[in-house]
Amino acid sequence: MKILLVLPAVEYLRVTKAARRVPRRAMLRFSVLPLTTVAALTPPEHQVTLCDENVEPLDFDADVDLVGVTFMTALAPRAYEIAAEFRARGKLVVGGGYHPTLCPDEAAQHLDAIVVGDAEGAWPRLLADAAAGRLQRVYRNEAPCDLADAPIPRRDLTARTARHYVTVNAVQTGRGCRHGCRYCSIAAFHGRTHRTRPLDHVLAELREVPRDFMFVDDNLIADPAYARALFRAMAPMGKRWVSQCAIEIADDPELLRLARDAGCRGLFIGIETASQENLAAMDKGFNNPARYHQRLAAIRRHGIGVVAGIIVGLDADDPTVFARTLRFLQAQRIDALQLNIMTPLPGTPLFDEMERQGRVTDRDWARYDFRHCVFAPARMTAAQLQDGADWLYAQFYRLDRILVRFVRGIFTIGWLPALLALKLNLTYRYDNRCEGIVGRNPAAAESPPLWQRLGERLATWGSTLTRWRLRRAPASS
Repeated sequence: MKILLVLPAVEYLRVTKAARRVPRRAMLRFSVLPLTTVAALTPPEHQVTLCDENVEPLDFDADVDLVGVTFMTALAPRAYEIAAEFRARGKLVVGGGYHPTLCPDEAAQHLDAIVVGDAEGAWPRLLADAAAGRLQRVYRNEAPCDLADAPIPRRDLTARTARHYVTVNAVQTGRGCRHGCRYCSIAAFHGRTHRTRPLDHVLAELREVPRDFMFVDDNLIADPAYARALFRAMAPMGKRWVSQCAIEIADDPELLRLARDAGCRGLFIGIETASQENLAAMDKGFNNPARYHQRLAAIRRHGIGVVAGIIVGLDADDPTVFARTLRFLQAQRIDALQLNIMTPLPGTPLFDEMERQGRVTDRDWARYDFRHCVFAPARMTAAQLQDGADWLYAQFYRLDRILVRFVRGIFTIGWLPALLALKLNLTYRYDNRCEGIVGRNPAAAESPPLWQRLGERLATWGSTLTRWRLRRAPASS
């Protein structure tokens, strides 16, 4: 069979035949590991091609027999549009990923078949049944798959579009996380389990990737003994990499030193909030705000930059949270920020709780992108949450603050982590300007000072000019 594997994109980022320009946000694109892994699981008698709508147009008239789509909740509406178009042309369309796994009944209404959970084991069975004309509706493994069966991804399939990614060399040592944060779809998908690949498999893959790459584990240090062995074996390789893990890495000086010696230059860490009340409500009390300064300083002393994941709109948050969070980020010398409006993803305990309470106000999955308010906040209005989140994002990525962070980073974490952080900061700023994100601080006086109103007006004009230039830009070569 001829198989096309697709990663959908939201409308404002989607590359189409009519709008071929690829947005300048490579720092926020890293590989397409779900697709390249599924491609590697595909028996050799089948021909596989990939399409990531973030970097190239999707051809609905492609000469294929079967289309596979992987998607999270915010991309479900687009995935269903893609399925409808291909099915209208007589193609089989199957789906997998987080949303089909956590909402299988819904997804099965739009697709010919779905894979629930890991693709290993299930995907080859699906293809065999499709070729034999006996396709079932749902494919799942009876037990979590053995990651010894996880293949090395088909990175060769990304050669045409590799220039649009910060890296296509994504390596995974394990899947899942044992923590049970109530908002987290990772915990729901993997059932609060963590599994690792055989260490020799990972090391063999690392010998084949370039010096600079990314670990895409959900929590790279979930198994500390495994992480120590990995880092010790990597030290002589001279690699440079970034990843994500729990802040608990700072509690183990040896592990932190080994990560640095293995080439770690940056970590995404889910700090989430400076409120212990919020953390306790979300079952993430292990973060412990009283120790944030000590832990974050220890990480940065080892020459490792910190990208903070922050959530606003948790139940203990009121309109003052946005200014307080900005001060917190500055005081902790955070190098880059990924800001999320609290989002109750379907399939998580948080969604179930909010649905029982009648607090879910919007069921348009496209708005479940962590940038829109889709629920009734506890201590502010939805408009205040939206305005405040936008204001915080715009303020953190103000140009003068970006430059200060860069200069400071050169002297504290080193030139390479500082440069990576600068590129990421400028990419987030570009994204915000393209979306016209300005916002306002809902805790400020109703009539802000003149200088603030002028600054907001200039920011709005700048965003309008950026969008106009993007529309007039020539097509990407």
